[in-house]
Amino acid sequence: MIVPRWEWRAFGETFGEAEVRLTALEPARTTESDELYVLSRRADSSVKVRAGVLDVKRLEQVSDDGLEQWRPVAKAEFPIAAAEVASLLIGAGVEVPALALDAYELDDLLELVSRTGDMLVVPVQKRRVHYTVGDCAAELTEMRTDALATRSIAVESEDPDLVRAALTHLGLASRPNVSVPRGLASLVGFGAQRYAVVDVGTSSVKVHVAERADDGRWRRLVDRAEVTRLGEGLGDSGRLQPAAMERTLDAIAGMADEARAHGAQAIAAVGTAGLRAATNSADFVEAVHARCGVRVEVISGDEEARLSYLAATAGLGPVDGSLAVFETGGGSTQFTFGHEDRIDEQFSVDVGAVRLTERLGLDGVVDEGSLAAALDAISGELDSLDGRSMPDALVGMGGAVTNLAAVKHELAAYDPELVHGTALDLEELDRQIELFRTSTVEERREIVGLQPKRAEVILAGACVVRTVMARLGRESLVVSDRGPRHQLLVERFGS
Repeated sequence: MIVPRWEWRAFGETFGEAEVRLTALEPARTTESDELYVLSRRADSSVKVRAGVLDVKRLEQVSDDGLEQWRPVAKAEFPIAAAEVASLLIGAGVEVPALALDAYELDDLLELVSRTGDMLVVPVQKRRVHYTVGDCAAELTEMRTDALATRSIAVESEDPDLVRAALTHLGLASRPNVSVPRGLASLVGFGAQRYAVVDVGTSSVKVHVAERADDGRWRRLVDRAEVTRLGEGLGDSGRLQPAAMERTLDAIAGMADEARAHGAQAIAAVGTAGLRAATNSADFVEAVHARCGVRVEVISGDEEARLSYLAATAGLGPVDGSLAVFETGGGSTQFTFGHEDRIDEQFSVDVGAVRLTERLGLDGVVDEGSLAAALDAISGELDSLDGRSMPDALVGMGGAVTNLAAVKHELAAYDPELVHGTALDLEELDRQIELFRTSTVEERREIVGLQPKRAEVILAGACVVRTVMARLGRESLVVSDRGPRHQLLVERFGS
């Protein structure tokens, strides 16, 4: 009877405490083998030849937390019937060529595979040390190709709950699950690879998960934001508050789990203005690492501005003449000025929607006099824009800008492709500012297109956007749905 098994595996040089705990056990056995893996660009399948036997497993399903269930579908000695060869190629997502033979020896099969262009044969030497952990099979494996070497640690069982318990016991639950075919493909640079970036802002946390094909092109898998208000209370105390930290920690952990469930092999994370300003940001960074194994790097305002500019120019195409890009967030606004892909100047100012909302009382109905005073105060804090000539193009980024575009389009469900490239003019901005000014928080939450959790800070964000436009003499701007996370993904994982 063929029984599928739930499997989990990670690749790396060392595995820390998990390896210490595993090697403290008595090994069940040690095995060495020479194998041939047949990798496919087009499908997740496990195809290998060991001791003259073709062994094929198919990925049946992936659980919400990233465990993979694999089912054995073929185990045959050579020669192999043409029908089985056709089935193997179909399972690998490859178009089946005309099969000239009734049965295929190993050399025949390898020659056929080499002609597909979408499959690669990788000779692998393995040394496996087998253990038993809580009724699960576990192993430490050394793998070597002709030129490269790697190690992996694995746990498997017919019962997924036993696998989860073993991973918790070994302290491995925060690592991504990477199957042998995907691990080998990454090692030799073949096929698509998946990566993630988490951007921890003062108002929201964003996650971007994408797949990079071996030709360098990226395909978006996940791109979403969650408003957590990490900077709530930061302006008064200079410290991140416990409730805000816990909300944000929960969001980051959930995003890390989501990225790993999508097969992300690595997760990069950056923190921006709120973490730059808080005196206890190091405590928060350590708490994130302890909770979900993600290390948040706190980047400078200049670096944030650089990433924003490059993301905008890559996503919206070339601009004739001068370009100004700004990203307004919860704690700061980043500005970058340049021409095409050349950056001339960049800086960050401590003007953000969360800080302004708390200081100026913009989280509810605001009278006209208070609004005018708020706009004057924001303008005063943006005096670094004084004396600049009007740019030929202005691009706005960040949660406030994308929400303004979504409200303009009345998007009940956010559509990044529609938002990206939206033109926002002063008339539309003034319409929305008046709408937000005359609405309570509860009424703002009912506005179609506005994220409910952004209701308290959207008026402040809209006022920042309007002031930037006025300071730079622009009647309109173009919205970019892209952000630092998109550029960071390319820079960290693009090669």
